[in-house]
Amino acid sequence: MSYETKNIRNICFMGHGNSGKTSLAESMLFCTGAVDRMGKVTDGNTVCDYDAEETKRQITISTSVAPVNFGGCKINVLDCPGYFDFVGDVLSAIRVADAGIIFCTAKDGISVGAERSWKYLKAANVPAMFYISKISEEHGDFDNVLSALQAKYGSIVCPVIAPMSDGTGVIDLVHNVAYQTKGGKTAKIAVPAADADKVAELREALMETAAGADEELMEKYFEEMELGEADIIKGIQLGMKDRSVVPVLCGDAMSNLGTEAFMQAICEYAPAPEDKSADPVCGFVFKTVSDQFGKYSFIKVMSGKVTADLSLRNMRASSTDKLGRMYTMCGKKSTEVKEACCGDIVAIGKMDWKTGDTVCDPKNEVELPVIEMPEPCYNIAISPKTKGQDDKVAAGLARLNEEDISFTLVNNAETHQMVISAAGDIQVDVLCAKLKSRFSVETELKPARVAYREKIKGRVEAHGRHKKQSGGSGQFGDVWVRFEPQDEQDEMIFAEEVFGGSVPKNFFPSVEKGLRNAVTKGVLAGYPLVGLKATLYDGSYHPVDSNDMAFQTAARLAYQDGIPKAKPTILEPIGLLKVTIPDENLGDIMSDISSKRRGTVLGMNAEEGMQIVEAEVPMAEMGSYTIDLRSMTQGRGSFTCKFVRYEEAPGNVQQKVIEEAKAMAEAE
Repeated sequence: MSYETKNIRNICFMGHGNSGKTSLAESMLFCTGAVDRMGKVTDGNTVCDYDAEETKRQITISTSVAPVNFGGCKINVLDCPGYFDFVGDVLSAIRVADAGIIFCTAKDGISVGAERSWKYLKAANVPAMFYISKISEEHGDFDNVLSALQAKYGSIVCPVIAPMSDGTGVIDLVHNVAYQTKGGKTAKIAVPAADADKVAELREALMETAAGADEELMEKYFEEMELGEADIIKGIQLGMKDRSVVPVLCGDAMSNLGTEAFMQAICEYAPAPEDKSADPVCGFVFKTVSDQFGKYSFIKVMSGKVTADLSLRNMRASSTDKLGRMYTMCGKKSTEVKEACCGDIVAIGKMDWKTGDTVCDPKNEVELPVIEMPEPCYNIAISPKTKGQDDKVAAGLARLNEEDISFTLVNNAETHQMVISAAGDIQVDVLCAKLKSRFSVETELKPARVAYREKIKGRVEAHGRHKKQSGGSGQFGDVWVRFEPQDEQDEMIFAEEVFGGSVPKNFFPSVEKGLRNAVTKGVLAGYPLVGLKATLYDGSYHPVDSNDMAFQTAARLAYQDGIPKAKPTILEPIGLLKVTIPDENLGDIMSDISSKRRGTVLGMNAEEGMQIVEAEVPMAEMGSYTIDLRSMTQGRGSFTCKFVRYEEAPGNVQQKVIEEAKAMAEAE
């Protein structure tokens, strides 16, 4: 069945884990006949949570697509993860959604996940709706949650659907009709008398909010103190587009209560994609899947029409690719299609595309902005359990990175570790599980080592003499070097003050090379030595036995002799920490920074009801900060930490670093 752009709705389900997003998608599919039995998250048989890890953990890990055909509309549901570790998928979905549905449960109200979802949609300027889920649950209170939403976000939040007082259905406030659900079947009925007064009150508030979206409607409302159905709908539609109206819907997905009214509301109020069907073709890759079911690149058609025989230009890769087969996906189930209109979402098989790519008409090149991901702040070293499988781990993670662009992998040559940077420990845990199941490689995690530095504080003169005779020509090099600290640059400054040719000029580069090789390993814990000035001022040579290698060795011997006497010390990296937290967490955060992390608070300022604390903190104390901050702020806090400089570490820290280096050297 082919659709026009005006009949497509792209919506993303957002909110905290376990707030009913996947269950509502399942209920929509069941109510429209797309599936013949309703799956449950707890049974691991829903359409949207089909990945083995999702089934095992009973949570959504990556956004899945479920197209729902209702009343002549195609509603593309993007079911997003609720756990903060998988925010990358949420941001990718927002990029192609025309509206975001934020879930709050009737019992728990506004969760941290709902607050964050609101911020993401606001930042992206995407229209929002609230859905109060699980209204049949014991201790669920729709009115309570509605009041909390209005208190937090203002009168722009207005219900368009409310529960019936007897719990058997919901009332569509715009059309003044009830949807009663009994035995899984839903029927439209008149608004029950018991609910009439409340409905009248809610409708009045709804008219007022809808009128505020348009001057004409406002005038009409003041004149007549009433708006008809068509006017209310117009007001909601206009208000959603500029985010001056935020409709509230409700239901209970497990019993299909309110699902039909929800779908009707989406078709009527949620904006259709922008119709650019006459423009040259352009698509945006917002999701990539590469698993046992095959490789799929999910695109939203941003303009024009995509047909299966097209060749599209990938702007990032500068390649023109003939399309593979094209599908609409419902969870993991694929249905081949020949074309997709502007605004629709399809998956294309076997393309070498990545999430965030723009694909377009080769004759009309255009590049859309990439998806901005938050900087991953949880760093941990990953290695194979079986030696010699490092390449297998790296190759597996590179493949997984095609699907999830929110983590990075760095092979740190200095610390000899493969370091994964992610949003948190659950994301890393899932990546390790996928490495095992998909790529048959087991991994282990260790704290990421900190890249320390060494430096001298004193001045010393040292002698290095290398003499070797073993039949035939020998080796001879003899140098005197002055070592002292300098603050001009990290790299060693080499100078010479040789008089009278005691060391010939042609051996100066050999001495410098020997010293440059030596400073890569400090004498305390083997970390690079920085801020050193080395001056060659005397020495001697042999006309036959002196050569390049002999003077390199002599220089190294001078280094080994002098540096331990020049008051060597260990420097640690210091980061600039910026933590954004609610006011009530300020005391805990400040105390944690200064007492637990050896940090220094530089200042703070308030921004949009949050406090931003700036501090300088040793990077060595930041390993578990992602997890600690989450627990201290119930997930409301976020942070960035950027390296600023090296500073001398306290004595107890230096001792610990030296002992760890010694233990590592013995283990190797």
